[in-house]
Amino acid sequence: MNYVVIGASASGINGVAKLRQLEPDAKITLISQDEHIYSRCILHHYIEGIRDLQELSFVEEDFISKNRVNWIKGVVLEAIDPVKQELTLSDSQVINYDKVLLATGASPFFLPIPGLKEAKNVIGLRSLADAKQIKKRAPLATNIVVMGAGLVGVDAVCGLLKYRKNMTIVEYRGHILPTQLDDVSASTYQKAFADQGLTQYYRTAIEEVLVDDMGAVKELRLSNGETILCDLLIAATGIRANVDFLTGSGIECDGFGLVFNKYGETNKPNVYGAGDISGRMPIWSASVKEGIIAASNMAGHRLEATDFFASKSTMNFLDIVSLSLGAPKPADETYKVEIQEDQFGNYKKIIHKDGVIYGAIIQGDLSYAGVLTQLIREKINIDKVKKPIFAIDYSDFFNLTGDLQFEY
Repeated sequence: MNYVVIGASASGINGVAKLRQLEPDAKITLISQDEHIYSRCILHHYIEGIRDLQELSFVEEDFISKNRVNWIKGVVLEAIDPVKQELTLSDSQVINYDKVLLATGASPFFLPIPGLKEAKNVIGLRSLADAKQIKKRAPLATNIVVMGAGLVGVDAVCGLLKYRKNMTIVEYRGHILPTQLDDVSASTYQKAFADQGLTQYYRTAIEEVLVDDMGAVKELRLSNGETILCDLLIAATGIRANVDFLTGSGIECDGFGLVFNKYGETNKPNVYGAGDISGRMPIWSASVKEGIIAASNMAGHRLEATDFFASKSTMNFLDIVSLSLGAPKPADETYKVEIQEDQFGNYKKIIHKDGVIYGAIIQGDLSYAGVLTQLIREKINIDKVKKPIFAIDYSDFFNLTGDLQFEY
């Protein structure tokens, strides 16, 4: 069997490993624009200087040779012909496949803000190349602005704090990490970043990027009427799936990205997908699982995505740890919200309805995280439990039977 995997990040690399495990004698080709294997989740550590390139890797040093992979790197997939089962690369190579895994990921999405695309000194944070550019330009900058206060934006801030520049973050929603946190837990981070000298704008958008005579960004006009100085702008306002190569292929995409089912199958035979190329679930653990699932099915071992828990984020910024599970805010007034706080900075919030927990936030002590994750993932009804909701543990819904099995 001739397997080809496109993309050398979470989905692609875990797909390669699974294929080799299941198919010891198969031919496996890995194709990627990246020339190194690295974790995108810790690129801010590279910017900060606490990890080098080798320490960004999430595989052993001999991964490629040990798994006998033909790695074609530094190239981009430009077209796929699912009828001929051919891949056309940016260096004009044409590669044949029996089965292919498309795991090309996503790229930073630049909002349609006047002057943004044309301005110099505007960088996303998605790849090692981006991180290298930021690391190169940060020491020369005076006023650094991060656009977007989601996980990538906050990562960028953390990586740049050491440079001791005039730093600002601008977010159009109401608080930092708006997808993961509520007002209370977000305020803990906002205060901590303010103590580090970070200027913060919330419920504010960048409306125009103003450039100097050389075309480099010099100022930003905000929706609140202010104009702030900026000579390095980090754009962290979302991602867009890398699917341009699918044009004319007949492989189904939607408004987000590549469409594939719970087996990783697309609408074309022998073409599979995994990871951020779907445009739906930009979470490392989900991409890993999707890569494994797709590779298993490519090799004829039926495996489906049944245990995903996409809305889970663990954060540790400025030594403040938090965990967000499911929906951090109630969908409407029919949901109940339980909150527990103490004087040590520990905060717990649980959102539930009709005995089922739909979301939670934990900040500080994460010891309750394991129980909550299981309760939310499995949608276990807690109506029978008589304890307070913050005191529930595994023993309350699993009972040991005579044959040493557990039952609810």
